[in-house]
Amino acid sequence: MRWYFDFISPFAYLAWPRVRALLRERPVELRPILLAGLLERHGHKGPAEIEGKRLFTYRHALWRARRAGLPMRFPPGHPFNPLAALRLCLALETRPDVVQAIFDWIWAEGRAGDSAEALAPLAARLGIADVAAAITAPAVKQALRDNFEAAVGEGVFGVPTLVVNGEPFWGEDAMDFALEVLRDPELLQEPEFRRLAGLPVAQGRS
Repeated sequence: MRWYFDFISPFAYLAWPRVRALLRERPVELRPILLAGLLERHGHKGPAEIEGKRLFTYRHALWRARRAGLPMRFPPGHPFNPLAALRLCLALETRPDVVQAIFDWIWAEGRAGDSAEALAPLAARLGIADVAAAITAPAVKQALRDNFEAAVGEGVFGVPTLVVNGEPFWGEDAMDFALEVLRDPELLQEPEFRRLAGLPVAQGRS
């Protein structure tokens, strides 16, 4: 299993506790990726780029966090550039404690995660004195590019996405679906699920 995520997504933050619980049961590869790259690749807009949908999305995320008993405070601005946070995570080998710390910094404490300067106190706490050097290391940049290409190769189009047995499950609200397929790999082979794969498009948009 692989979990693709971007710290820009409040729904990735909401999904993370269940992914971390899953990690205690079986291996899950944690792969930070740049959501903006996926949006560009697929010609999509992010929810925060659509008038009306932006406020609804923020309210929905906050409501779901409260319902789940998770602290949530939005960062100073959103959407923001998450490259520094993604690269910091990779510089520290995407350890679960690092993923947790960065999510908490941005989404529980409501702090900025859009630059080396903003992340410097957190990086110091995690053992990195020169965060600017760490996040500009060629190997770190390449790792982020590799994760992106791997995501595209697995059919990932958004975050968070949990890939189970080669099938991508997108969204925090798809976790139950993903876990059921994990328990019962034959589920997607049932006739009606199989029929969906060849369902014709009845009307397109020009």
